Amino acid sequence: MDLVFFNNTTLAWLTALGVAAAVMLALYVTKKVVVHHLRRLAARTETRLDDIAVETLDATRLFVIVVMGLFAGSKLLVLPEYVHQLVTRVAIVSGLLQAALWGNRALRAWLTEYYRNRSDEPGRATSAAAVSFIARMVLWIVILLMILDNLGVNITTLVASLGIGGVAVALAVQNILGDLFASLSIVLDKPFVIGDFVIVDKYLGTVEYVGLKTTRIRSLGGEELIFANGDLLKSRLQNMTRMQRRRIVFSISVTYDTPRDKLAAIPPMLTEIVKAQQTVTFDRAHFQGIGPSSMNFEVVYWVESPDYNRFMDIQQEVLLQIVDGLAARDIRLAYPTQVLHTPDLRSAAEGAAAATAAQRNAAPVDAHGSVLPARRA
Repeated sequence: MDLVFFNNTTLAWLTALGVAAAVMLALYVTKKVVVHHLRRLAARTETRLDDIAVETLDATRLFVIVVMGLFAGSKLLVLPEYVHQLVTRVAIVSGLLQAALWGNRALRAWLTEYYRNRSDEPGRATSAAAVSFIARMVLWIVILLMILDNLGVNITTLVASLGIGGVAVALAVQNILGDLFASLSIVLDKPFVIGDFVIVDKYLGTVEYVGLKTTRIRSLGGEELIFANGDLLKSRLQNMTRMQRRRIVFSISVTYDTPRDKLAAIPPMLTEIVKAQQTVTFDRAHFQGIGPSSMNFEVVYWVESPDYNRFMDIQQEVLLQIVDGLAARDIRLAYPTQVLHTPDLRSAAEGAAAATAAQRNAAPVDAHGSVLPARRA
């Protein structure tokens, strides 16, 4: 026990080994117990956060436990300063690697859960994979820089070089990166999802795929429309699937010869017809104005359903009842007409001849019948 090895007695070495073994055993048992109890708890809950926590803690590596035990035991020994410094750095590097493994496992578990919940949305799952990849890459880069700094490497120049290189790469692939971040924006903000019917400028169709660079829409004509994600977010987009109700505005026109009492009866008739429809909220019906060839009425109402077929069925029934109502009241629908007024040329010629004859009879004439000039007073 009094033998000395590397400035430490045998008892000191045995004590250090005992402490190291105890720390290793305690850490290993703690990991097993905590993971076991968390797994049982996760089986009884609906939230997925505890499942991700279980997967994360289960990623604790044995070599990290061994390194931490040896580090604890080394503190009881009298060792040269450089040895203590080396052991400390190895322990810190092991801890950083373990933190990176925990983060990597947590991201993988989240991505697996996301895939499970979004199995019917491959586009969003693809974008989620991109988010996970970028997050893991950033995690490992940060851990690597921390390890190099712990080992005594001056990372200031390295970080500056990475920054300059990153700027150069970003400028070279800015369009690709723009579409990539636009894809992430679509995933997070959710302006639309797969299956939504959207209108982009003059194009309309159903969203079929949301990828890292492009979004694909199946148009009503059957062809596939492909939009860059960046261009898609810059456009004015209408998501018709999220419509809750439809506003309908239409007008009818009747002829000029419609009497005033019949004109006054048209708005109540329109109101009654619209209110009689189901899932409809009436807004207004008025004598709107007098057009070039008709008397115009405007009707506004809401269909409390986004279904386009339902809207067309209601509009069809409303129009048919309006036609029947106007016919029952002997009111005619107007159509564009023009009335051209032309003068009677024969009557005009006869009138001009009579005026000339009257002028001749009133004026003085000579012996030959010629009109004499009027004398001045």
